[in-house]
Amino acid sequence: MIRTPLRPLARILDARRKGENPDAIERENLRIRHEQMRDKARSRAEGRLLVMAVMFFCAFGVIGARMGTLAASEAEEPRAQATGASIIASRADIVDRQGRILATNMETFSLYAHPQQMIDPIKAARELVAIFPELDEDRLRKDFTGKRKFMWVRKKLSPEQKQRVHDIGEPGLLFGPREMRLYPNGALAAHILGGASFGREGVHSAEVIGTAGIEKFFDDALRDPAREGAPLELSLDLTIQAATERVLQGGMSLMNAKGAASVLMDVHTGEVIAIASLPDFDPNDRPRPLTQGEAADSPLFNRAVQGVYELGSTFKVFASAQALELGLVNPETVIDTSGPLKVGGFRIGEFQNKNYGPLSVSDIIVKSSNRGTGRLALAIGAQRQQEFLKGLGFFEPTPLEIVEAKGGQPLLPQRWTDLSSVTISYGHGLSSSPLHLAAGYAAIANGGYRVEPTLLRQNGPRLGSRLMSERTARQSLDMLRKVVTEGTASFGEVPGYSVGGKTGTADKPKARGGGYYDDKVINTFASVFPTHDPKYVLIVTLDEPVETSGTKPRRTAGWTAVPVAAEMIRRVAPLLGLRPEVETRHLTGIINTSN
Repeated sequence: MIRTPLRPLARILDARRKGENPDAIERENLRIRHEQMRDKARSRAEGRLLVMAVMFFCAFGVIGARMGTLAASEAEEPRAQATGASIIASRADIVDRQGRILATNMETFSLYAHPQQMIDPIKAARELVAIFPELDEDRLRKDFTGKRKFMWVRKKLSPEQKQRVHDIGEPGLLFGPREMRLYPNGALAAHILGGASFGREGVHSAEVIGTAGIEKFFDDALRDPAREGAPLELSLDLTIQAATERVLQGGMSLMNAKGAASVLMDVHTGEVIAIASLPDFDPNDRPRPLTQGEAADSPLFNRAVQGVYELGSTFKVFASAQALELGLVNPETVIDTSGPLKVGGFRIGEFQNKNYGPLSVSDIIVKSSNRGTGRLALAIGAQRQQEFLKGLGFFEPTPLEIVEAKGGQPLLPQRWTDLSSVTISYGHGLSSSPLHLAAGYAAIANGGYRVEPTLLRQNGPRLGSRLMSERTARQSLDMLRKVVTEGTASFGEVPGYSVGGKTGTADKPKARGGGYYDDKVINTFASVFPTHDPKYVLIVTLDEPVETSGTKPRRTAGWTAVPVAAEMIRRVAPLLGLRPEVETRHLTGIINTSN
């Protein structure tokens, strides 16, 4: 900075020459300098004031915006970090094939508390426990009188409960609206629907997510806003499902069974029309999984899909069908079923040590001969047997659209020996689910095509690769029909409906230590109806049944599973639109008076 001298020499000399006072020049320059310094200081102060004003304005703007955001947001407990999109509370309905509601949403309220806003927290805790007995009063008192600013009390309230809480008159108890998943039919189709619960939660909304069954399998689709609320349409029929479960429950009780399962499936589309597992549960109040004991002891266990069992003689028709398809035999080919039959050092016996002697292939199925199907299996060979059963779907879990289906992995022998081939031919040594068996029988019923079970409604047939010729399938159906009319499933006859099927009684394996129980069995009846024009497969399985109406307890499938399946067909066939075939009778005593 260049400073102007107070007494510039040129001006001083000029002033003296003119006779002026040189000190006046110094005073004038000093005044000018002071004015410049004052103007500079004022300018600097004004700049600082402007900067401070801008800073204060920005600070108050940020604070105001934050206060507005908090006022408009939901009250919740503080989080260290919050990421992701906003809560999507909407969830599409699930309906049956007729459009009837299986799962929907219902508006309800949550109850939360601001303890620091409470007037009488002790009274509030006492009153809440009177409304909700499952709450811990001591815990509530501790939370209400502590330092917490927010806490959940109940995630779901009924209208009556909300009114009772409102009557407490405590300003620190607040309500938040939300949607909850509702299953209006209670336990009906519980294992298929599975259940739902809350995911991310806020005071005014909560994310409803699937926890099991089809709710979890299609969780993303059900919560997808792009669907615009379009319901998920299942293949189930609500009326038929209800009839199925009612008959199965009665049969389970009548036969003193530990559990039961059934599958009703369309043989052309693979649509599961009804599927049941007992004991069951209410998805509105889904129980917790067991932490000890066997999984099958839990009502959450789906016996029809997750349960893998040795299904006994129901497998025999697969051995005969493959032998027919390979041209090794025809239905009238005679096989010597006399003993002894030893394979791999083991003796193959018959039920109750019977000795049927020479039997046709058809009679082998009708009389359920172990040795007969064993000899067919030896003729087929282990490799070809594996390929056939793999084609039927017995090597992998069924592709059903519930998350539990992947747990139904069939149990196969580690080494597929000749002994394995023989025992598997009559349903031992390979464990599979009732749903696997339904798919296998559907291939026979639909003319020889593989079909995959599905829970989604289809618009028409959905046949896969051909597994056997139509001729083989027809011959196998005729054998299954003879099992009902002449064989072990005589109780399966339903007047007006041509029923064919095969019984299966398998010893139940011990959970630990290996071996089988002497007095516990898994009984199955696999049926097809009507056999003259097959449309449906029905599988009924009972766990540890025993029929006690006679002098001795009876545990075979013909006495237990077959009557239950017959009653089920009697109930559901008309609901399926199947008209009974009535034998026409000649009218007598009628005179034609017309000329």
